[in-house]
Amino acid sequence: MDQPHRSGCPINLTVEVLGDKWSLIILRDMMFGGTRHFRELLGNSQEGIASNILADRLKKLVAQGMLTKADDPSHKQKAIYSLTEAAIELLPVFAQIGAWGSKWLPVSEELSIRATLLDEGGWPMWQQFMEELRWEHLGDPVGAPREDRVPVREQLQVAYLEVMRRKGRQLDEQPA
Repeated sequence: MDQPHRSGCPINLTVEVLGDKWSLIILRDMMFGGTRHFRELLGNSQEGIASNILADRLKKLVAQGMLTKADDPSHKQKAIYSLTEAAIELLPVFAQIGAWGSKWLPVSEELSIRATLLDEGGWPMWQQFMEELRWEHLGDPVGAPREDRVPVREQLQVAYLEVMRRKGRQLDEQPA
């Protein structure tokens, strides 16, 4: 009997959905970089994903229910990708992966500052960020911009730019 999955283990099943590096990088760039179009994902990734790999992974992430794809109302030939609730709920996992990587791997300060802030901000910051992602990707009004708080992505970007300024580096916009 053919089984669609190797086992019913939740870790195995998650690895089957997210187990390749490109899927994680795409979700990272959408969450932390705010990228939602094919060309943005292709051009803004420091890791240099090939266009055929990106197209394949986007198709798989849509099929797996991690992303949705819709026509972009601003441009006839463009599609806009959105995170689903399942993908948004991965934010704490990404925060933990970033914290682990910052502790155990030879990261650069400028690219690890976001992970450090998310680690320090913990659940309250993660919750706010997930609410903001729900507003951006799902239209949930709970995460709508508020005057009494700075959006998490903006806080992370400001910290990144500050490290770049301090190091005297060019201030190119960099994905998460």
